[in-house]
Amino acid sequence: MSQTYLTTKALSKILSYSEWTIRNQLKDSVLLEGIHYIRPFGGRKILYIWEQIETDMKKGISSLAIPMANGGVCHG
Repeated sequence: MSQTYLTTKALSKILSYSEWTIRNQLKDSVLLEGIHYIRPFGGRKILYIWEQIETDMKKGISSLAIPMANGGVCHG
């Protein structure tokens, strides 16, 4: 399965969110490392996985949901 990797700038254009919002408000609260983005070769650069982000957006995961280790979410 091929995946589409996007930089923060490219993702911001697709989602119509600013780069700042993605980096400071979505990353690590809604967008999770290893699920929605990776750091290739252990570096600082972040690449977002578009297919996973799109899938989760369609599910309607709320910002109040707590991600679980098995990929599900707890709604409190």
